[in-house]
Amino acid sequence: MSSLDWVVLIATLAIIILYGVWKSRGQQNMESYFLGNQSMPWYIVLLSIIGTQASAITFISAPGQAYTDGMRFVQYYFGLPLAMVVLCITFVPIFHKLKVYTAYEFLEKRFDLKTRTLTSSLFLIQRGLSTGISICAPSIILSSLLGWNLYWTNMIMGGLLIIYTVAGGTRAVAYTQTLQLAIIFGGMFLAGWMVVHLLPADIGFKQALQVSGKMEKLNVIVTKFDWNDKYNIWSGVIGGFFLALSYFGTDQSQVGRYLTARSVKESRMGLLMNGLVKVPMQFLILLIGAMVFVFYLYFRAPIFFNEAQLARVRGTAHGPALEQLESRYNQLATQKQQQVKQLAAALEQEDAAAAATAKKVLQQTDEQAQSVRSAALSLMKKADPAADTNDTNYIFLHFVVNNLPKGLVGLLIAIIFLAAWGSIAAALNSLASTTVIDIYQRLYNGHASPEHYLRVSKLWTLIWGVFCIVVAQFASGLGSLIEVVNVLGSWFYGVTLGIFMVAFYLKRVGGTATFWAAIAAEAVVLAMYGTEQVSFLWLNAIGCVLVVIFALMIQPFVKQKTIAG
Repeated sequence: MSSLDWVVLIATLAIIILYGVWKSRGQQNMESYFLGNQSMPWYIVLLSIIGTQASAITFISAPGQAYTDGMRFVQYYFGLPLAMVVLCITFVPIFHKLKVYTAYEFLEKRFDLKTRTLTSSLFLIQRGLSTGISICAPSIILSSLLGWNLYWTNMIMGGLLIIYTVAGGTRAVAYTQTLQLAIIFGGMFLAGWMVVHLLPADIGFKQALQVSGKMEKLNVIVTKFDWNDKYNIWSGVIGGFFLALSYFGTDQSQVGRYLTARSVKESRMGLLMNGLVKVPMQFLILLIGAMVFVFYLYFRAPIFFNEAQLARVRGTAHGPALEQLESRYNQLATQKQQQVKQLAAALEQEDAAAAATAKKVLQQTDEQAQSVRSAALSLMKKADPAADTNDTNYIFLHFVVNNLPKGLVGLLIAIIFLAAWGSIAAALNSLASTTVIDIYQRLYNGHASPEHYLRVSKLWTLIWGVFCIVVAQFASGLGSLIEVVNVLGSWFYGVTLGIFMVAFYLKRVGGTATFWAAIAAEAVVLAMYGTEQVSFLWLNAIGCVLVVIFALMIQPFVKQKTIAG
């Protein structure tokens, strides 16, 4: 990066840290640290919810996901708006009425301590691992750009983040996310505009869309039903509904966002607006990836987007063979440059027959290029068995660093850091609140002073930060990080949601039946994933339904006082 890029990057990050610490001054107890004294208006709640979802993984990996697999990933969010309506009707008024710090406090009031502890433990496992993966995303950027050791980069990035999260609490998280998102959306808009602007002079946005569509990158809706297909309209609406309902209704990283609102109405407004905003926001981020795909049809793409990994292979005995494959790949790229121009011209002239022929020729050449790329990936594995041969997370980053003007590169890198900090800070805050309130205060020390709990809360924020840094050290080779995080969530979210569904709607089922039903359902979900019975999105619905069915089956055999409706 240029000196100007470094100035923009460092200044942007410094402003965010100082702003967060300044906004969080005056904390005296856990209510101010975890709930911000429940003083947030709905638009701050909305931006905090979006900021918690939109991690660096979203901005690094989602464009690469569209580049490689098209835009069908957006179907993953189609169940979200309906889930927001259900949450506003059921979850929000109950949580506000009970004046809880965490979602899991309600479960002890409804069931018993062991069910509360089990559910909070499932959350801590899932969110702790996911947050570690989220820390790894921005670290990949620095290690790739500067050639730094990834492990040290994880420690530096996680350490900077911990500083303002420990100091600031939820108020710092909410207000910094608001400023972060303003910068993020502005920067992503500029990046999208630059993709189209950098295309050849005779290719505008309309022509780029047409080419992208012909190359099957605008596959927003997939109607074919397939249990094993990760992204189609059925898994998106049904599986995505259960995932969103569990994420926003039972994951403390999100529940903690709307519990900061000053009223039930403000919480509902924030959630409903999120349902309206999230799908088009994700659509536009994926569209940038589809446009980047078109850009690399007109301009030569590397055979592998993680160029640091390529450089390591070139320095081995397999280097000459790799150079031969790169030469062949570049020849095919030159052919594609001519063929995409022919396709664009046929589309512009509305010559359907010529467009069909040009599309077929271009796809054939692209398939040949992918075959050469696959050979290069195999060669990389021979040269370095530990190499990560999935470069989805590097595609958008490569475009930014190599094609955007000075200053804008620094801003885009800053945006990815800000997105990471916003979501990770909220996650650390929620991990600490769940640990202190559901575990420490409830099981070990329930009668300490407010000052003691505030100190313990900050200590646990630090401890979870260190844990997540450790997880980040093992996350770099997991492939598409946005998919990994969602798969990990699907292992636990359905079961957690099932526990809450029993709590809300099956008043005659008690805690013991629900506890064992959750354990049995979790075992089934993990077994189904391990044997690849269904696509991961379906695990959210399956886990929820299994908890309900198992609880109803077990309850007649359990002698326990239940709560009447």
